[in-house]
Amino acid sequence: MESEGIDLDVKRFDEIVRARRAVRRFKEGVGLPEGAMEAMLDAARWAPSGYNLQPTHFVVVEDAGTKEALMKACMDQTQIVQAPATVVFVGDRDVARAHLKKVLAADLANGAVDERYCAFMRKQVKLSFGTGPCGFGWFWKAFGGPVGKLFRQVPSIPAVERRYWLAKQMMLSAMVFMLAATDRGLATCPMEGFDEGKVRKALGIPRRYVVGLVTPVGYAEGEIKGRSRLGLDELTHWGRWGGRKNQ
Repeated sequence: MESEGIDLDVKRFDEIVRARRAVRRFKEGVGLPEGAMEAMLDAARWAPSGYNLQPTHFVVVEDAGTKEALMKACMDQTQIVQAPATVVFVGDRDVARAHLKKVLAADLANGAVDERYCAFMRKQVKLSFGTGPCGFGWFWKAFGGPVGKLFRQVPSIPAVERRYWLAKQMMLSAMVFMLAATDRGLATCPMEGFDEGKVRKALGIPRRYVVGLVTPVGYAEGEIKGRSRLGLDELTHWGRWGGRKNQ
């Protein structure tokens, strides 16, 4: 199948999606192929992000001692020490200040945007992420937003819901990473069971960053058995909630 100059192997992609599983037992002592980690992370960085700010960072843990400390911060889940590597997906609370100027400059240089768009984005990002002096901007957005919804449409505001916004961005990158791993015959295990403060301490992650997901990666130990999924008709609503196709 070909679309707009891009060759798409839809059947192969469907197979990769269905083959991905959360694996909790990894082959010990078996490392990753040369360059595989870099390739998977390179794929993950191309995941979409709000305002194209790219807030997701990747902390790659391969050292045995650090893996042991990370395992203890993750409720002693042994897959972390079994797998040859673990990737911790981290989101930057201060990404607007850290990345906006660089992102706009790069997009402007390659012709993806023009100066008019850049001016709009500077204004929009400041409005969405700014908290104002002494946090007064946050207070106004947190309490003024619900009132504003009585009179006009008000979107979710990252300045108020920073962790929620970052979680969405990190999960997009994590999913791309896990599919890239599956494509290489590797297994992953997305983990939310961890003490964020202890993970941050074990890996030296500054407090401005949110820990979103911990994902061991390696070769699965034993057979990977298929898991069930609810039927498409149970989860899909056509047109509006509860709507059925061709009603």
